[in-house]
Amino acid sequence: MDLLRSHLHKVRIPEPGSRIHKDECCVSFDTPRSEGGLFVDMNSFLGFGKEHVAWNFEKTGNPVYLHIVQRRKPEPDDEADRPLKKPTLLAIGVEGGFTDQEPEYDEAFEIVILPEFTSLPIPSVDLPEKVRIAVDKVILAESADRKQQLASWVADKKKVSAHAMELQQLDNGVIVPPTGWKCSKCDKTENLWLNLTDGMILCGRRLWDGSGGNNHAIEHYEQTKYPLAVKLGTITADLEAADVFSYPEDDSVEDPLLAQHLSHFGIDFSSLQKTEMTTAERELDHNTNYDWNRIQESGKDAELLYGPGYTGLVNLGNSYFEKQSLKAAFAIAPADPTLDLNMQMTKLAHGMLSGKYSVPNQEGQEGIRPRMFKTVIAAKHPEFSSMRQQDALDFFLHLIDQVDQANTGNHELNPFTGFKFIIEERLQCPSGKVSYNKRSDYILSLNIPLHEATNKEQLEAFHEKKAAMDLDGKEVSNEEIVRPRVPLEACLASFSGAEEVPDFYSTALNSKTTAIKTAGFKTFPDYLVLQMRKFVMEAGWVPKKLDVYVDVPDIIDISHMRSKGIQPGEELLPEGASGDNKAEPVHPVASEDIVSQLASMGFNYLHCQKAAISTSNTGVEEAMNWLLSHMDDPDIDDPISKDSQAAEQTVDETSVQTLVSFGFQEDVARKALAASGGNIERATDWIFSHPEASSSVPADSSTSNTGADDAHIPDGSGRYKLMAFVSHMGTSTHCGHYVAHVLKDGRWVIFNDSKVAASVDLPKDMGYLYFFQRI
Repeated sequence: MDLLRSHLHKVRIPEPGSRIHKDECCVSFDTPRSEGGLFVDMNSFLGFGKEHVAWNFEKTGNPVYLHIVQRRKPEPDDEADRPLKKPTLLAIGVEGGFTDQEPEYDEAFEIVILPEFTSLPIPSVDLPEKVRIAVDKVILAESADRKQQLASWVADKKKVSAHAMELQQLDNGVIVPPTGWKCSKCDKTENLWLNLTDGMILCGRRLWDGSGGNNHAIEHYEQTKYPLAVKLGTITADLEAADVFSYPEDDSVEDPLLAQHLSHFGIDFSSLQKTEMTTAERELDHNTNYDWNRIQESGKDAELLYGPGYTGLVNLGNSYFEKQSLKAAFAIAPADPTLDLNMQMTKLAHGMLSGKYSVPNQEGQEGIRPRMFKTVIAAKHPEFSSMRQQDALDFFLHLIDQVDQANTGNHELNPFTGFKFIIEERLQCPSGKVSYNKRSDYILSLNIPLHEATNKEQLEAFHEKKAAMDLDGKEVSNEEIVRPRVPLEACLASFSGAEEVPDFYSTALNSKTTAIKTAGFKTFPDYLVLQMRKFVMEAGWVPKKLDVYVDVPDIIDISHMRSKGIQPGEELLPEGASGDNKAEPVHPVASEDIVSQLASMGFNYLHCQKAAISTSNTGVEEAMNWLLSHMDDPDIDDPISKDSQAAEQTVDETSVQTLVSFGFQEDVARKALAASGGNIERATDWIFSHPEASSSVPADSSTSNTGADDAHIPDGSGRYKLMAFVSHMGTSTHCGHYVAHVLKDGRWVIFNDSKVAASVDLPKDMGYLYFFQRI
């Protein structure tokens, strides 16, 4: 006690806003449940495992720690037979949400004083008052990790429709029977929607693969503008569970007056039974089909793996080691290492590669929870800081950007230097003169040319069979579905093959013309990442996922895709425009074709004009994206400004700098963001799809878009072997689940959250991101 009293000046009492890390070590994945427990510094409130607490004492001189040890309680005999409670809320760790069904633990506490690890019992009447108050506040406080989870996890609740309270219902005498429904315009008897204005019963949207309805419900809305519809078969006494859709809001919504609106058509909801899945349930059902199981290798008797490099990650919802030791990273970390990216990257690498946390337990292996890493990497990103689903490619690029910023100029500590490469694009106009442009990148995004499928005969036979079954009202089973098989070579060829670039401004002809673009690698990276563009826009501009297999070989050789640069006899396009009398008009003019297509979908005509102008008349998809992102702008109904630069001025500067950090020119980044409604992912795709944007700027025709820092970009052979791939399950990037397969020690291993096992049925043809290593 005398020793403790001598260190009272080093003990702090937590304040309401103090971040208390009592769930996990800040430099490792040790927890109170680990061997040795967790030591909480009573001055900084940082947690440390038994192996690392001495490091903190050496660095800070803080000697007083609260030692927390948790030991698992034995489970009652009937616990294993108790059914899991079905969640009612799309959330984790909150009432009504998903639960980890974690076992209960006994908790023990003591005061420990370093460096001798002198221990004092808790509770004790001899403890100084300051220590007793500080300890009580630490024990009772919500941990920093828990606060972060609660702030992030609850999913968005359905909004009350803006059209519900004032909905006009026609007094047309329509009475809807309790059963026997059929589409008013076809023979569909499933996926039927009741329009709440006029009582019409119509089928839902046709999906990209031909299944679903015949679009009669949405076509009826486009003709009448009657806004709300409810899905028949989802109406029960629990009206909150009914699936109500708002066409103008393009979302599932809540209708507080649904009972009144249903009674208008003679519907007694209290007697109806649920016979149809809601939109959300159908999404879930679609995700649990054959391919979901195949990607996860469900039902396979797989050998569970443990040890170094075989550590699983516990799913958090969204989903350095060799260069630097844990101790070195901690030594150079700031006062709060939980907020230091370099420290948390090193911690994550150690946790995954050391094997310390990959040991068998009753559930397989516990895995690690990289919450601190997630908090740091997502701190400045509104999407990644939530628990919503994000695209794996978006996260990969964001991770690269953050690590690059944290290690500016230090290529030894930046593991992503080996992923970077330079693409060179060649454009030739009808004059015969050429332009070369370079850009650096970390991934190669590939279109999937479905017309290059190798199983066309089987596809034709399947579509004929499916059409016949549709006529008979039968559904094709998942096992019977035939999907296109496209070789990876065809995807690579579509990238490097010749492509027409319309509206290319030629400085040789002083006019717009059609140029021919080809692209190739100026350098080959150490690690090549390929993204398969499986997400496309279907009719009605609804994003959907291509149901396709890509045949990927274990070894690829892309040496033939190397760009050779300017060739003897080639003449470069002149710099800039000379005497161009065909300048663009000063005042913005909307493309009538784009405007009419958008207006036909039910959008306000003025809004459509603004969307076309703001996206430089690039296309309907770009205008649609802008429109959906600016529906709530306060000036959306203002007359069109004559300032042709208005769209550019509204671009978010942070997004511009993000694209610039990817290696794009600033003016191209602004144009892409304006054309993509400010969405960085769509802006990146827009740049790749519009090479003329970077070619038409008045600059030296052979100017490189790459920076001085690119001198460190690696180069070498174009032969690669497949080392890993990430697969996506779900119908869009905003829902579903990701699984990784990695080639380790000569065999394929599946990493599915905390499950790590030898692969039995490798779904190599179903990847979204493929990682290759140079041979």
